[in-house]
Amino acid sequence: MPKKVEKSDVPFCESDPLKGASRGVSCCKVDALITIDGRGQIVLPKDIRARAGIEGGDKLAVISWETDGRVCCLSLIKADEFGTSIKGLLGPMMEEILQG
Repeated sequence: MPKKVEKSDVPFCESDPLKGASRGVSCCKVDALITIDGRGQIVLPKDIRARAGIEGGDKLAVISWETDGRVCCLSLIKADEFGTSIKGLLGPMMEEILQG
């Protein structure tokens, strides 16, 4: 039986935590598991919204990556920060994923 995934304080880049830090890049971690309801809607937990500065009415850009014709990863970025942050936030992470 697969292990149940829970909220984690272990970053995905645990194998080389200094590599990302030396470039000023933060690591990703699992903050919560969310459920998609029957209408396709999700609820972001209150503590995550507070830490991210997300308020009612804010717009989020949904970024997806495909592997073998299927979407494998989704990311949410505040729309007003999208243009300036996408390359800095996701570029190095995706570069490492594609190289690995």
